[in-house]
Amino acid sequence: MLTRLGRFTVRRRKLVLVATFLLVLVAGVLGSGVANRLTSGGFADPKSESEQAKDLLDHRFGATQPNVVLLVTPRRGDVDSPAAADAGRALTGELAREPGVGNVVSYWSAGEAAPLRSRTGDRALVLAAIRGNDDRVNNRITELSPRYTRDGPTVDVAVGGEAEVARQVNDQVTGDLTKAERITIPITLLLLVVVFGGLVAAGLPVLIGVLAILGTLLALFAISAVTDVSIYSLNLTTALGLGLAIDYSLFVVSRYREELRRGLAPHDAVVRTVETAGRTVVGSALTVAASLGAMLLFPLVFLRSFAYAGIAVSLIAAAGAIVFLPALLAFLSHRVDALRLWKREPKPVGRGAWHRVATAVMRRPVPIATSAVLLLVVLGIPFLRVHIGLVDDRVLPAERSSRQVQDVIRRDFSSNESGALEVVAPEADPDDSATLGRYAATLSRISGVARVDAAAGSYVHGTPVPAPAATAARFHSSAVKGAWLSVVPAVEPLSDAGEALAHHVRNTASPVGKTLVAGPGAELVDSKDSLFGRLPLAAAWIAVATFVLLFLMFGSLLVPVKALVLNVLSLSATFGAMVWIFQEGHLSGFLDFTATGSLVATMPVLMFCVAFGLSMDYEVFLLSRIKEEHDRTHDNVKSVATGLERTGRIVTAAAVLISVVFGVLATSGVSFIKLFGVGLALAVLMDAFVIRATLVPALMRLAGEANWWTPRPLRRLYERFGIGEAEPVPAPRVEVQVHPPSSDDERRSRDPVGAVSPAGQRRTEA
Repeated sequence: MLTRLGRFTVRRRKLVLVATFLLVLVAGVLGSGVANRLTSGGFADPKSESEQAKDLLDHRFGATQPNVVLLVTPRRGDVDSPAAADAGRALTGELAREPGVGNVVSYWSAGEAAPLRSRTGDRALVLAAIRGNDDRVNNRITELSPRYTRDGPTVDVAVGGEAEVARQVNDQVTGDLTKAERITIPITLLLLVVVFGGLVAAGLPVLIGVLAILGTLLALFAISAVTDVSIYSLNLTTALGLGLAIDYSLFVVSRYREELRRGLAPHDAVVRTVETAGRTVVGSALTVAASLGAMLLFPLVFLRSFAYAGIAVSLIAAAGAIVFLPALLAFLSHRVDALRLWKREPKPVGRGAWHRVATAVMRRPVPIATSAVLLLVVLGIPFLRVHIGLVDDRVLPAERSSRQVQDVIRRDFSSNESGALEVVAPEADPDDSATLGRYAATLSRISGVARVDAAAGSYVHGTPVPAPAATAARFHSSAVKGAWLSVVPAVEPLSDAGEALAHHVRNTASPVGKTLVAGPGAELVDSKDSLFGRLPLAAAWIAVATFVLLFLMFGSLLVPVKALVLNVLSLSATFGAMVWIFQEGHLSGFLDFTATGSLVATMPVLMFCVAFGLSMDYEVFLLSRIKEEHDRTHDNVKSVATGLERTGRIVTAAAVLISVVFGVLATSGVSFIKLFGVGLALAVLMDAFVIRATLVPALMRLAGEANWWTPRPLRRLYERFGIGEAEPVPAPRVEVQVHPPSSDDERRSRDPVGAVSPAGQRRTEA
């Protein structure tokens, strides 16, 4: 099949190039506006208890949780001064009249409620709720935020709250993505020039990267028409699109140049490249897509969106590398080395640095493998201390206004009014104030609760406290069935204490029937349950899918098992580094972020799927070459050394380049994007320099011929369905000589692809 594809791309190269150009044009036009169709939410499980409670609050009681906070600071005096009080009441009324904004309450409208006043009396809060889904909230806060951010003659007003945090995170990520693209592409092109030594060859991976990115934007445009897609998936589209394009293009172009050096005519070299390197690219892309596909098993739109983007970008990058790139190589012919800045002839087989590395490792496989495994285990130990959290304002830079508002609330206010747990009792009698009062009093006695508000009044430590009539009135409506209460925490909502409080509230016996709990602490509990409940299934999917694909590629049982074990070892070390850096705060000054003592819940899952796929990418590159050599020589030691030598420089170059692509994300102002970029860059470098350079050759040497053993029934299965490399067959000559023959051309063999050249060289290497 790949042979026919290679011949088609050579024969119809102009058609392929024109069709690709038109596709890129359409993708650029439609995909350029895809960001406007994507959602900034998607971090919650829509079927979780907290989301069901939020839905009931919104649709039955019209009581959306507060997601807007105005921090009011008087210019003179305190918040109780007549001028400040008048300004505060006017501000409260103005916000309450805004369309789509409800549940507005402030220090002044709530009868000078102490929790809405700072400990020193120099600041006060106005709380409100914008109703609607994440996108509607984002659009509304985008309009409101600049209008309510004020430096007035009487009071200054700053905007915070969940809605404003989400908006600023969204803006920051969008700006950071543009900045990353401006940095990444020139650096990548420069490094590619260093790798290839010429401008034309160096530009080919960038072209494939543009094709992969624009094609994926078009795919996301189509997917967003039928389901929600997170805007954060654009980060993966750009980074992974460019990274995989570099990987695949390096392998294809390097193989093409190698076949030219062996004496093949350019068009025959293209066909041979598609047969060999193309097979590796297809296997790699399927493995990456399978790993990323595991995120479809999670109910969170955020993770599913990365699966959509990742699967699309890996398959499109592979298609570009085995269809568009070969057609372009056939068109360029020897001109692929045009505009060459220097010429570096590869060393003869057996004399390269990577050959010496492999040989040295295989002389002492046991101590080297043991040392490498111990290193990875030690690096992975910090992951045992991992704590999981959710996105909050601290993912933003300290100078962002919403971050500053929340910092002030954490420091100067006694409770977290905007982080309240909302307890919904859908079957309660709204007129049974006595029972609701007893339940509110019970909840207020829980450690970590500052106050409980209900239709029966407000309670602190089990005792009723004075509260304005308006406070109780917002919880009461005889027109609808059910009731709800607000549990205001005295602890940080998104913390271990906030999570424990949510558990305690849920486990407290209810005298009003079934209850559902919403709020930040409850969302943290539900997110962890949703993620970790599906994690075993996702891990099983990745393991089985990867094992099957590797078996179909290599016809071995041991090779896939070793690949899975080595990838888990490598990733555990990477995750250990992430805990040490981003959870515990080491290097926080250098990387400019605020450590919160936890990692965002979705990031370990996302990073595992992406990093696992990328690590397997290099595994496939190396093992394909080793198997090709083993099939030719049947010498285990020689095939491992030659395979590492043939791929070592390519894998190293690809790893450095892709680590730069991901590493640039460390310049982002959002800490979980930094985590994503730094983590994946470390994972790629760890895999290329520790796993491929030491553990793979050591374990291949120890296993010997058992590497390729398969029981007879499975061998027959592999021979029938395996993604094997077909023996090349003579192909019709389609090349037209357009330049005067050089001495090298005169010596070029005219035999069919895969035959023995006059020099006696067999053309079977990848």
